[in-house]
Amino acid sequence: MTKGILTTFLLFSMPFVLPATAEEKADSAVFSLRQVNDTLHFLELRSKEQVNKWRLPYPVYQFQTGDVDGDGKTDAMVGVIKSTRYFPEKARRLFIFKNYEGHVRALWLGSRLGGILQDFRYVNGLIRSLETTTDNRYVVAEYQWEHFGMGFVRFLAKNVSREKALQIFNQ
Repeated sequence: MTKGILTTFLLFSMPFVLPATAEEKADSAVFSLRQVNDTLHFLELRSKEQVNKWRLPYPVYQFQTGDVDGDGKTDAMVGVIKSTRYFPEKARRLFIFKNYEGHVRALWLGSRLGGILQDFRYVNGLIRSLETTTDNRYVVAEYQWEHFGMGFVRFLAKNVSREKALQIFNQ
């Protein structure tokens, strides 16, 4: 009887390590942006095991990371300058990428938010935008993820000067 108890104790006191799941490996990955030249960048998702890349053949004006879609994993927000099918003039756009099992995947390749996008920041789970209007005034707005894109949350400033908008945008 004593021998059985001792064997059981030794069996459960031995250290063992389970291999990491794909999700655990993906959680340890970090986004970065690598510039090749003015119009070619690579969004990289780097983990201990691999580097996964997404080619961005556009000028980039902004790069931020944060949990945009609320799934507990870090996403990458990249501001690119490009035209789109529906908006043929080159302008600032917002692309959002997610970490899917250690691979870079597009979450949202946006053509527009509300106004004419000048810049964006990730603040407290929201994307804060600095936008201009067609009459050259400024707007500061916040957006959140809504299933398949960015949904308007609120204006922080409307119809203000550039100086006032920048002050509010950078708070």
